[in-house]
Amino acid sequence: MKSKDISRRKFIKNLGGGVIGTGVAMHIPAGQAQAAQKNIEPEVPARHKPLTLKVNGQVHKMHIAPETTLVEVIRDHLNLTGTKVSCNQGECGSCTVLLDGKTVYSCHMLAMDAQGKEVTTIEGLMNGEELHPLQQAFVDQDGLQCGFCTPGQIMAAEGLLRINPKPTREQTLKAMSGNLCRCAAYPKIIDSVMDGVQKRSK
Repeated sequence: MKSKDISRRKFIKNLGGGVIGTGVAMHIPAGQAQAAQKNIEPEVPARHKPLTLKVNGQVHKMHIAPETTLVEVIRDHLNLTGTKVSCNQGECGSCTVLLDGKTVYSCHMLAMDAQGKEVTTIEGLMNGEELHPLQQAFVDQDGLQCGFCTPGQIMAAEGLLRINPKPTREQTLKAMSGNLCRCAAYPKIIDSVMDGVQKRSK
């Protein structure tokens, strides 16, 4: 009888844009959908403020409560669920995105403070269906286990490489220290980043 087991690497490759870069799905809140059917503007709560946000090269306009965090807008309003929420206290790095090319914890930042800046999420690294060199490196080097922290790890690495395109292993360890991996896959994560350095330079 043929075994139906597949290797973890093959499984990860078959995920395509899964944990490495979650695909974008259109999401329309129920109130907006009902308003659209009636051809009327959806009602905006009085305390909500207008926000214009540029994410992955696209401009989005919405009204949000002033206390809404950047990760809430990314995940709940734009449905870009590749960015993860774990500690929600700015401690673990799972929610890392780039703001004007620099890494930030999106759970620890108000969305209003990102207005006028360029936000890049894990989805923004992909070129259509083609993985970014860092994303491919994490696949090739098995730089993930459960995969939950992987988008944040990749974004932290991308932030590093935009500042220092050819870091040493020690520099990489220091730069990535703000991103926790609960599976303790750190050696493979660093291997993945170093492989990403080589892939980017080709």
